[in-house]
Amino acid sequence: MKAERAHRIFVTWMLAVDVVMLAAAFGAAYWLRQLLPFPDPAQGMRPFNEYLPMLAIHVISLCGVFFFAQLYNLARASRVDELYAIVVSATIGTLMGIAVASLSLRNFVIGQHYSRAMVGYAWGCSILLVTLGRIFNHWLRKQWVRQGWGRRRVLIVGLGDIARMILQKLLWMPELGYDVMGLVAPQDQEDDSVLGTPVVGSVTHLGSIIQQQQADEVIIALPEETAHSDLLWLISECERGRVTIRVYPDLFQIMAGPVSISELGGLPILTVRDIALTGWRRTAKRAMDIAGALVGLVLLSPLMMVIAVAIKLESPGPVFYVQERMGLDAKPFPVLKFRSMRTDAEKNGPGWTTENDPRRTKIGTFLRKTNIDEFPQFINVLLGDMSLVGPRPERPVYVEQFGRSIPRYMDRHREKAGLTGWAQVNGYRGDTSIAERTKYDLWYIENWSLWLDVKIIIRTVLQFLHSPNAY
Repeated sequence: MKAERAHRIFVTWMLAVDVVMLAAAFGAAYWLRQLLPFPDPAQGMRPFNEYLPMLAIHVISLCGVFFFAQLYNLARASRVDELYAIVVSATIGTLMGIAVASLSLRNFVIGQHYSRAMVGYAWGCSILLVTLGRIFNHWLRKQWVRQGWGRRRVLIVGLGDIARMILQKLLWMPELGYDVMGLVAPQDQEDDSVLGTPVVGSVTHLGSIIQQQQADEVIIALPEETAHSDLLWLISECERGRVTIRVYPDLFQIMAGPVSISELGGLPILTVRDIALTGWRRTAKRAMDIAGALVGLVLLSPLMMVIAVAIKLESPGPVFYVQERMGLDAKPFPVLKFRSMRTDAEKNGPGWTTENDPRRTKIGTFLRKTNIDEFPQFINVLLGDMSLVGPRPERPVYVEQFGRSIPRYMDRHREKAGLTGWAQVNGYRGDTSIAERTKYDLWYIENWSLWLDVKIIIRTVLQFLHSPNAY
């Protein structure tokens, strides 16, 4: 089935499920109002069939707000963002429904027949049931996509590290719904294939390749030094083929977040704002850090005691491993971790931890796989050396090395290092590309908000027991 037709069918299905869930939520609210004497016993409740006009207004109002909140956009990636949008949209839709009912249902006394308690029940049940419906829809769509329903044919322009990274992501996650038809070389190449995917030609024939492969989408994944004129030419070629165009951002495009247009004596000029947190934003982030660190230490203290005993029983040496890392303004601080390696692990100097590293202890292997070895860093957060969320801290020897070779790497130190971060929840943990990790860190710093921190924390908890790059 064509991707566009499959998209329309599934959006219609999502709307139908939402309508059913919202109607069920209203029915549940009516039932709860009669069952629960809160805040007072139900009075003036009419038969349910007389509430049908109010039910229709409730469903139409919320579905309308869902539409304008883009909750029927299948491209939404984060389920946490979707939950937030559902809560906000349900709140606005419920208030709109009350306003419309007050104006249109003259013989229906709002506040008596449709009490505040029933409004609250309808609001809460709507959020709960719509969320459950969305979870089911995401599962169902994954199953259909895996079986070939509504998949998109994609071409990747490029053969370098960026193109390989995108290709690996698409091959490893078939639930995304992409069939990679091939890679397009930036110039004539001798490579026949990359990771088993064929090279189908060069960019000089991009237009004809799109037609031959019947591509629905083109992902441009060229090196950062590619001239903008070349990118514009590629985009124009793709537009002739009427395909969706995606361009992997370079550092300049990521930097565009903190850029604003101002004027200098009537001349337009770009101003790059200071991305460092100041004022109330710094205070709010610190308050969340203190609260989160205290809650984390209290809840995890029994587990941490058990881990400390297990480390002592397995191998001689300290329970904690203290290592110098670079934090805010590139100032060093001692980071705490549970010791996961032998005490002589760095007798030959510092080095990256690798998969099946022989220096690890048995309990250390488990700790690193589950990220539990980093629990003591809640103490660093409480002391103010780290934040709950931010770029992960590196050792001074690596900071000096990366600072010379990776553009804007030192900008990571404009904010406190974090226990978790945007790069980590997107898979860049352990022995992964530092350049790509830096891009995620810079995006986080330049787009910071309290909600973004909350989202990263939730995703970290969900990924807690599995991190593919944790060694």
